Amino acid sequence: MTDSRTDSFSQLQLAEPLSRAVAEMGYESMTPIQEQAIPVVLQGRDVMGAAQTGTGKTAAFSLPLLQRMMKHENSSTSPARHPVRALVLLPTRELADQVAQQVKLYAKYTNLRSAVVFGGMDMKPQTLELKKGVEVLVATPGRLLDHIEAKNAVLNQVEYVVLDEADRMLDIGFLPDLQRILSYLPKQRTTLLFSATFSPEIKRLASSYLQDPVTIEVARSNATASTVEQHFYSVGDDDKRRALHQILKQRGMKQAFVFVNSKLGCARLARSLEREGLKTTALHGDKSQDERLKALDAFKKGEVDLLVCTDVAARGLDIKDVPAVFNFDVPFNAEDYVHRIGRTGRAGASGLAVSFVSGKDARLVADIEKLIKTKIELEAVEFEEDTPRIREQGRINDGRRAWREAGEVGDTRDELAPPREARAPRREHSRPAAPRDPFFDKPYEAPAAEAKPAWETDAKGTAPRGISANIKPKKKVAALFTTTAS
Repeated sequence: MTDSRTDSFSQLQLAEPLSRAVAEMGYESMTPIQEQAIPVVLQGRDVMGAAQTGTGKTAAFSLPLLQRMMKHENSSTSPARHPVRALVLLPTRELADQVAQQVKLYAKYTNLRSAVVFGGMDMKPQTLELKKGVEVLVATPGRLLDHIEAKNAVLNQVEYVVLDEADRMLDIGFLPDLQRILSYLPKQRTTLLFSATFSPEIKRLASSYLQDPVTIEVARSNATASTVEQHFYSVGDDDKRRALHQILKQRGMKQAFVFVNSKLGCARLARSLEREGLKTTALHGDKSQDERLKALDAFKKGEVDLLVCTDVAARGLDIKDVPAVFNFDVPFNAEDYVHRIGRTGRAGASGLAVSFVSGKDARLVADIEKLIKTKIELEAVEFEEDTPRIREQGRINDGRRAWREAGEVGDTRDELAPPREARAPRREHSRPAAPRDPFFDKPYEAPAAEAKPAWETDAKGTAPRGISANIKPKKKVAALFTTTAS
């Protein structure tokens, strides 16, 4: 890696179409990862890069790759003149779609074609686009393998491979898929690997597929952005929504991410916040891809206030000017905390990260404290008098497989809701009583004389000679058929 570094995009000497697109997007000064990675990639070296989330990794690998592919640029309509030369692999559909949009913006004034393929969508439109020929293919591993097996994607001319968010791809079990995909690629290529952490698994992956890589680490591993103000509030499960309302009101915030740990909890919280007057949408893995894209688009446009989501939105999503992230649930994995709060305070802007900690979260908070190497102090929440308490509807599961009715001990209720004793009496739905049989109301009466058992009595009084009195004689039964001698 050369010592001469530039800190401005105007000094990169990019091709005129790329420079024009970059200037149009308002890019001026480079971030640390861009400043260090772009010159190295322009030299054709392999890169193993680590940077805290929200530092501009997409431009760090996209712009130099597009610059190197400008020699292949052509206006031919033949698909054969537009083979896949750069492959970008990402772990989630939302991240793939976001990177593909950025690449299109960078290459808008060139003849280089790009496309994105990911699951949850019909393969036919993706197939038609691939058949036309593309130079830059952005994909998730599973759907790319589908197209490879269907012979829609031919990767024998790939010159550049980017593994973005590599640690997340390994976490969700994509290693076998990555190994299969990389086996289809030429041995001679430039490989760029970007990861939030350099875990032993990532180092093994790098040693297998990278050749003499340049290591770029612009921030301490697992560091949180210094521009993000972090708070941990000690709040009971029943008061979390009330605390969320109060902080939004006090800070005057218009938008925020709200992270929960489960898909079911995500859907339920979104519905509850919607009923409480907040424009809310949910984003989790059980939603269709179309629903997920619509939810993201509505949040980006400012049509909704809160994006309630699971960790499917924790990685890489770049939505500008989101002022806050709320960890409604403390994440099970400490590393996910770093990624969650990276959704705010992006590109040097300030942000707020609030985590609600209940009594059962002590171990999870200790894991986060150990990871970020910062002492965490729990703060108490002092609720204002005009902040209404939230009353749950119906039956509530307290997390211990115990169900209780809303309004019972431990429940939070709206101050305006009438107390239980003042509510209308509950209607009882019971069946009409059946008439009683007078026989069962009589007291027990013993029989006057005890009768002999049936086997001790004989209908005729005497038993036939030679047969025990305890054996009943055979009854004579009329025959239906008679046999006659022939």
